[in-house]
Amino acid sequence: MGRWLKGFALFWWDFIVGDDWRIAAGVVVALALTAALAHAGLTAWWLLPLAAVAMLALSLRSAHRTARPASPTD
Repeated sequence: MGRWLKGFALFWWDFIVGDDWRIAAGVVVALALTAALAHAGLTAWWLLPLAAVAMLALSLRSAHRTARPASPTD
C-alpha cells in the first residue's frame, strides 16, 4: 500500500509541478491573490488571465535561455 501511495503522490507532483516549479508557484500565488481580492469584495476576474500571460512569458524566456544555439551546418 505504501508503494502505491508513493507512486500516486509522485504522479500528481510531476503532473502539477512538471518541468518548472516556478510556473506552479505562480499559479498558486495568482489563485490566492484572486481569492483574496474576491473576498475583499473587489473585481478579480482580470488577475488570472494576466497571470497566465505572465507565466507564459516567463516560461518562454526560460526556454529561450536554455535552448541550444543552432550549429552553422544546420
